[in-house]
Amino acid sequence: MHFCQAGTKGLKILSKIIRNVAQTRQLLQGKQLHSQLISSGYPLCTFLTNHLLNMYSKCGQLDYSVKLFDKMSQRNLVSWTAMVTGFSQNLHYFEAISTFCEMRIAGENPTQFAFSSVIKACASAGLVEFGEQIHCLALKFGFGSDIFVVSNLVDMYSKCGVMVNAHNVFQEMECKDEVLWTALIDGYAKNGPFEDALSAYKNMVKEGIGIDKFVLCSTLSACAALKALNFGKCLHSVMVKKGFELEISVGNALTDMYSKVGDMESASNVFGIDSDCRNIVSCSSLIDGYVEMDRMEDALSVYVLLRRQGIEPNEFTFSSLIKACSSQAALEQGTQLHAEVIKFNFDSNPFVSSVLVDMYGKCGLLDDSIRVFDEIENATGFAWNSMLSVFAQHGLGKDAIQLFNRMKNEGVEPNAITFVSLLRGCSHSGLVEDGLSFFKAMEKTYGVMPREEHYSCVIDLLGRAGQLKEAEDFIKKMPFEPNAFGWCSFLGACKIHGDKERGKLAAEKLMQLEPENSGAPVLLSNIYAKEQQWEDVRTLRKMMQDFNVKKLPGYSWVDVGNKTHIFGVEDWSHPQMKAIYDKLNALSGQIKVAGYVPSTDSIPLDVDVSVKEKILQHHSERLAIAFALISIPSGKPIIVKKNLRVCSDCHSAIKYISKVIGRKIIVRDNSRFHHFSNGLCSCGDFW
Repeated sequence: MHFCQAGTKGLKILSKIIRNVAQTRQLLQGKQLHSQLISSGYPLCTFLTNHLLNMYSKCGQLDYSVKLFDKMSQRNLVSWTAMVTGFSQNLHYFEAISTFCEMRIAGENPTQFAFSSVIKACASAGLVEFGEQIHCLALKFGFGSDIFVVSNLVDMYSKCGVMVNAHNVFQEMECKDEVLWTALIDGYAKNGPFEDALSAYKNMVKEGIGIDKFVLCSTLSACAALKALNFGKCLHSVMVKKGFELEISVGNALTDMYSKVGDMESASNVFGIDSDCRNIVSCSSLIDGYVEMDRMEDALSVYVLLRRQGIEPNEFTFSSLIKACSSQAALEQGTQLHAEVIKFNFDSNPFVSSVLVDMYGKCGLLDDSIRVFDEIENATGFAWNSMLSVFAQHGLGKDAIQLFNRMKNEGVEPNAITFVSLLRGCSHSGLVEDGLSFFKAMEKTYGVMPREEHYSCVIDLLGRAGQLKEAEDFIKKMPFEPNAFGWCSFLGACKIHGDKERGKLAAEKLMQLEPENSGAPVLLSNIYAKEQQWEDVRTLRKMMQDFNVKKLPGYSWVDVGNKTHIFGVEDWSHPQMKAIYDKLNALSGQIKVAGYVPSTDSIPLDVDVSVKEKILQHHSERLAIAFALISIPSGKPIIVKKNLRVCSDCHSAIKYISKVIGRKIIVRDNSRFHHFSNGLCSCGDFW
């Protein structure tokens, strides 16, 4: 049939062909048809042009749609609706909204389809206030009970986090279908309250509404947030009964749920059902689950598996793995992952870079941490906080303050985490006035309400500086009682500065909060020992025995290759112990010649001085350093970690060791890093 001879019947045939092209996304065929219409001189009426608009929009060719629309001499409601829908479906949300507004100016009354499309655009663009205006307009035009419009309204309010409005719109709808229920449940699963997602799912089942994989996945997400394992297992059984288990999205949701509730056996079982159903989402969920359970080796094994299967990691994969390296200070694995990050071009990702900053900082490599941070373009608040935290961990208060000023100049708003790092940095550097100034400015200048951790930092700040009366006065003025960290900080300061009475008060408060914590009686015992009140020391130790409170043993560890070597006090369990003790004895002689004098006051025992000297010589950190010196080549840094505060005598000894061997030694104790080099420590003997 020639186009020029086509009448009404021909128009129907042409529109049917164009509709079919749109549904099957056969763009080339659609273009050929359009071209033939133009070349044959066929007049493109509004009816036919509307079909072409729809066809180009569904094929993702909005430029063609816009050109056609602009050339139309006569537009009708269908024309406008096609454009609004086309923009919305192709993720051009602001264009969809502006076209909707133009349609209203043109005097057209929107249909339910136009309303649905513009509401979707508002949801995706996060324009909830404009969406509320559209909601009012939809009610005005009588679409308050239209299932399509209402479902999209619930979805919009859910995506914008306004669950009260989402619930109200949902409740006003008499006939609710599965789409409407799913929109509400998904909203609760993403925004909370998560319990309401589970309640809504139960009500949906009671109403006899059909359950599909989408609503099951959303409800599983709420189970993960609530760690509701039993409910999650019930949903798993429903998925199996309905035959959804091999669906990739379902497998992802199940793996994520089991991983987040800590049931790694079930997560691994779901993950292993069908290797063809695995993707980066399920792999990352499993890795994150293992990381949260401190099972780093298992997490790395999953990473190796996904690479073997040709699955490319994403930023979430790397972030979880590097976070694991940070928490365990696993430098070897962390540097290998950094190489992988570069290989897959995620080194410019601000989130991954921020985690790398944290990892290098926690592993003791301050310079590497600074280098990674300086390479970040447009650093986010998370990146700034990571670098601030690193400076605080390394006791570099002045550097933290300088960085904070840079952060402000860049227009990045500080938050509660920012001030914890600032206060900790000031505390470890003795910057009392600066720390107090930041604390006072938190709420007044930056609108950040101080929390328990901020008050504890101020107690620590004053206590470390020896201002124990000021710290006590600060505690009395606090709006709540200090937490365990606050009292522990105060007690530690009393021990350092020899304040027995205040130390006793702090110990009593700490024992009330944490009766099983051995730190309080041990620190108080050390205060008594310093005053040579041995009877009080024995009384405390008997009390610990009576209440079965065991002193936390001090131990140190060092990584050599891919193995971690752990040492206790006077530890003879290591296979290379003879060589270690030989090295340690040689070092003891060298440092004494260099001027080291043992500080036996740090041993809270009523024994002979020679015995105290022997105990000091065999402290865990010295054994770890001796082993590192015989095992790690001179070009590599010596990094030792300790679970307790490094004692004053070991601190002095390590300074001399760094001088006589000519190597840098990095020690991380339970509160900060110490960088020993050429007889000096980065803490300036203030820690």
